[in-house]
Amino acid sequence: MEIFFIVFTAIFISYYNGANDNIKGVATLYGSNIISYKKAILWGSFTTATGSLLAFFIAQKLIVTFSGKGLLPDAMLNTIPINIPIALGAGMTILIATRVGMPISTTHSIVGALIGTGLAAAGNAVNFSRLFSVFLLPLLLGPFIAFFLSFILYKIFRTTRLKLGIDENTCVCVGEKSYSIALPSNTSPQVLLQEVRKIDASVDNITSCKKQYSGQIFGVSAQTLLDTAHFISSGFVSFARGLNDTPKLLGLFIFFNLIDPKLSLLMVVVAMFAGGMLSSKKVSENMSKNITPLNDGQGFTANFATGISVIAGSLFGLPLSTTHVSVGSIFGIGVSNKERNSKVIKEIIFSWVLTLPIAAAFGALFHLLIIYFS
Repeated sequence: MEIFFIVFTAIFISYYNGANDNIKGVATLYGSNIISYKKAILWGSFTTATGSLLAFFIAQKLIVTFSGKGLLPDAMLNTIPINIPIALGAGMTILIATRVGMPISTTHSIVGALIGTGLAAAGNAVNFSRLFSVFLLPLLLGPFIAFFLSFILYKIFRTTRLKLGIDENTCVCVGEKSYSIALPSNTSPQVLLQEVRKIDASVDNITSCKKQYSGQIFGVSAQTLLDTAHFISSGFVSFARGLNDTPKLLGLFIFFNLIDPKLSLLMVVVAMFAGGMLSSKKVSENMSKNITPLNDGQGFTANFATGISVIAGSLFGLPLSTTHVSVGSIFGIGVSNKERNSKVIKEIIFSWVLTLPIAAAFGALFHLLIIYFS
């Protein structure tokens, strides 16, 4: 029974982690209309899984951090009444956010559930000093670092592009349009409408069709190079997310010693992949389309800033939130090009503020329920 409970909980939180997070690495790819949503989420889920598999070997510090070691008394660690409520509390919070389309942080959710469970179980025995320095401080600083990094990188890349003589052109949209024309009726006073189709062309902007970059770099089309770099950078971000998030999930289960660690990793990876492929649509629209319109260069810059920040956090054992970092990077681009959607940003930040207390409440509730029925 215990093993079934652990497996169910691991799959539950991992599935909704994938549903809410797998799109985040490729949000700029989909948002700038390089590829379709289905291709974007497939690429994001695949590269996330690759990073997840590597995380088991190079991100051991994060696994230990999210086992609760040093935050709660050692006697409480790696037990059903502690680890399961943390996972269920975080999972329920992510599930709710995914259903309404809000891109929240898995890291933030786990930390919130950890706090709620810890307070319900240990009270004042929770190490609040470690909680702030190891968990909360990186979560607070992450989006600001990514914001300024993407803001500065975009300015540098844009200046470099202009010096290389690569111009950003507004496209001409060509397609078939339908028109209704009125025809007089010979048999009645009514007017008949007939549909006529013809080819139509119009100059438009980034919201309706895709901007192109003219010019060449070393004899290769600048647009081709940028599309390729953007595609690779999105995979880089998804890989970094898998590297950073998987140890946090494993930290909740890997020390139970009831399931082989490699099997635990496989369960997490498969569930994350499935969640991304089946339940990411609503979150993808907010991340990809609603924060700010993006072209290829802006998307590449946001990905580059996100990838650097998240991988650095993984290597140094800092629990940065990929969500916070990714949104911070995209917002930095929006501020730089003065096209951000402030309303959507406020809604996302509001959801971030609510994440911690909601996850904490769920964590405490599940802990009390398990204690009551055990």
